[in-house]
Amino acid sequence: MTEPLTWRAPQVERSDAARNRQHLLATAREMLAEAGPDRLTMDALAERSGLGKGTVFRRFGTRAGIFWALLDDAERGFQEEVLGGPAPLGPGAPPYERLVAFGEARVRVLMDNREIARAALDGRQANPAGTQTSLSQTHIRMLLGLLDLGPTAEPNLLAIQLTAALDGPVLLYLSAADLDRATTAIAESLTRGWRDLVRRVCRPLADG
Repeated sequence: MTEPLTWRAPQVERSDAARNRQHLLATAREMLAEAGPDRLTMDALAERSGLGKGTVFRRFGTRAGIFWALLDDAERGFQEEVLGGPAPLGPGAPPYERLVAFGEARVRVLMDNREIARAALDGRQANPAGTQTSLSQTHIRMLLGLLDLGPTAEPNLLAIQLTAALDGPVLLYLSAADLDRATTAIAESLTRGWRDLVRRVCRPLADG
């Protein structure tokens, strides 16, 4: 079975828009390194970058949009590995092995960008994780579709539930202090939990 493209192709930007985007992202990273996420606001980014507030709002929409853009930029290498890197994260391994490997790698990305991921969740929205289907959910749903989960399984719902174990919302259940103090231990726990979760969801295949 040919695997579908699981991540959207980059949008073509005008050269000036691309320069503004890179400048805004670089400025946002500087502000994060200097003062943490709490000081990174739309107005502060506009002032620091020297670009108009309108440009910043058109680019990101909301403050959470800044962090989504930073997270998306940080994930590009991860996405490339999923689409075309070596197995089992990339194509070529059985779907169960790819699902396990995806979660393990995703946990590493999440923990490496934990401050950005937490700040990307906009509590003012009805859905704090945003309105678009996440890339993780799309990929997990594709892998589940390649597995024989039995007649009662609901792959679409399972994909949502499994995604929740990997993406930003899981960080809301962990204190910022714990994340900073015990990052390695938490990453290892999340990885073990993911392996166990996938094994239970796909038990007939894993036991076979």
